[in-house]
Amino acid sequence: MSHDANHMAAFAQELCVPLPPILTSHTTQWQTIVMGYMHQPAYAFPEVCLPWHGIGIFTNAAPTERTIDGTTKNDSFNPGDIVVVPANVGHGVRWTDTVEMLLIGLNPSLFHDAIDDATSRYQTTLVPHFATPDPLVYQLGLRLKAVLEHDPTGSRLYAETTAAMLAVHLLQQYGQRTLEFKDYTDGLPQSVLHQVTDYIHAHLDQALGLADLATIANLSPHYFTRLFKQSTGFTPHQFVIRCRVERAKKLLLNSKSSIAEVAHQVGFANQAHLNVQIKRLLGVTPKMILKQRKN
Repeated sequence: MSHDANHMAAFAQELCVPLPPILTSHTTQWQTIVMGYMHQPAYAFPEVCLPWHGIGIFTNAAPTERTIDGTTKNDSFNPGDIVVVPANVGHGVRWTDTVEMLLIGLNPSLFHDAIDDATSRYQTTLVPHFATPDPLVYQLGLRLKAVLEHDPTGSRLYAETTAAMLAVHLLQQYGQRTLEFKDYTDGLPQSVLHQVTDYIHAHLDQALGLADLATIANLSPHYFTRLFKQSTGFTPHQFVIRCRVERAKKLLLNSKSSIAEVAHQVGFANQAHLNVQIKRLLGVTPKMILKQRKN
């Protein structure tokens, strides 16, 4: 279990909510983001302080009484509303009906990286926000939930890319001061792009992390993602999936490995995930490719 995942487990234990989370990221290898999805009956928990920046996303309507940093408000949440709680800020809440919510924690290091990327280079902090509609955060939260439901093992790169995007969005929308960011248009230098793609091909069977790839390019995760997409037309996550599918196709055609063995060799969680991605990208199934080998 990662350091951040231990924080999520401690967080759930500290809240002592009546029901355990339905989904959590604690079994994944996510490094800069933690997440939980839960249904809870009417309940109240006392004020706590957490070491990462927190986002609460409500997926149903729910009246609450919430205290953040000593300020108390009665909120009427609608699906898609969020609450922003900066790191180390006191937060307590009481809800009077059943709630469905996503809880996301973001490592403060993401925000330090984003601030370093800003053209203004001055320091800023997140400002607490109560019930606030935010369609982008809502949709990103739902996508992360879907990833946990269907592909938790292979979700690291996607989750960490989303975390970097969320950090920049939160600073721009909920920061104390507005930040402006450099606009790169030329993508990664070819030598750097080759280094990154060579690393990806050499480690396809592993849970690749965004920070690892960004370090090769000597960039923050945020800018690395942008420049990589400009260079390749794909996000790092999309590119890795395509590389895994191409490697799987070659192995299915030229080796004696079974479909399940190939899935493991190229970094998919299981045969089912390999089936889905090959059908989506190539329009055929692994069994159809195997028939070509036999013929």
